[in-house]
Amino acid sequence: MKSDANVKKIIQHWNTRALPPEITALSDAARRRHDGVAAVLFYGSCLRSGRVDQGMADLYLLVDDYKVALHSRLQAWMNRLLPPNVFYLELPYGERTLRAKYAVLTLDDFAKGTATWFHSYIWGRFAQPSALVYARDAEAFGQVQDSLARALYTFVRRALPQVPQIFTSRELWGIGLSLSYRCELRSEKPGTAVGLYDAAPDYYEAATVEALKAWELPVEPVAGRAPGTYRTLIPWREKYLNRLGWHLRKVQGKVLSALRLLKAPLTFDNGLDYVLWKIERHSGVRIEPGPSLRRLPALAVCVTFWRLFRKGAFR
Repeated sequence: MKSDANVKKIIQHWNTRALPPEITALSDAARRRHDGVAAVLFYGSCLRSGRVDQGMADLYLLVDDYKVALHSRLQAWMNRLLPPNVFYLELPYGERTLRAKYAVLTLDDFAKGTATWFHSYIWGRFAQPSALVYARDAEAFGQVQDSLARALYTFVRRALPQVPQIFTSRELWGIGLSLSYRCELRSEKPGTAVGLYDAAPDYYEAATVEALKAWELPVEPVAGRAPGTYRTLIPWREKYLNRLGWHLRKVQGKVLSALRLLKAPLTFDNGLDYVLWKIERHSGVRIEPGPSLRRLPALAVCVTFWRLFRKGAFR
């Protein structure tokens, strides 16, 4: 692998941009809840829209150690067994209330999730643009930048065998993000993945160009075509094995996503309402559990999942 200095430069340009003060306030409030926070990342729909006041901000708290950060042996054990734990945060801000959900992950697990995890849960998210809200020191800053570069590399390397022989960066990201979405219990509408590319085309185009240069992937530019058009040089056997890998990733991901949501009532205030809100936001399907189920949140999640599945909330 050649030097990836230009890749990191692109990532840093995007994740060190100025942020709304609301995000800094949410980050500070989340950090006050936990010890040993090394960095905070902001990603997702609120980052893309720039409207923190019209949704729920998505944050990642990267910590040194689960036991130190969570103050609970059970939560630390669950975070280690099935990372990440997700928490809910509301913050009065002037006359408004800001809302965020934040995941807790160690720096080490974040590094593994961007590089060696089979599933796309981390590298599929953080190959996309993100913002570094807080870094404790230069060492933490460098570790985060290294992990984000690895996420980009892992995503491109695992998505590339699924693109047509002649492809553009938009097709690469649209196909790869769509595959990643299918590996979770997500109910995104068709075209969502390409919409992510269109929200930040400058980032994706520049990242693709530099990634293909830096990592010597089996791709070559196509002469006589528009800039950003490439030809893959990947053997059919590798394409087949990669496709099989995505099928396995999809099965694994559905199970892990369901288990994470079953875990939510133990880590998330009003966890059942969060699960229902999240699914309704993506699919338009709403289920209202009765009072008896609300007294047993874990059971309520299981029953609700079955009802939502029968209504076609998951594609």
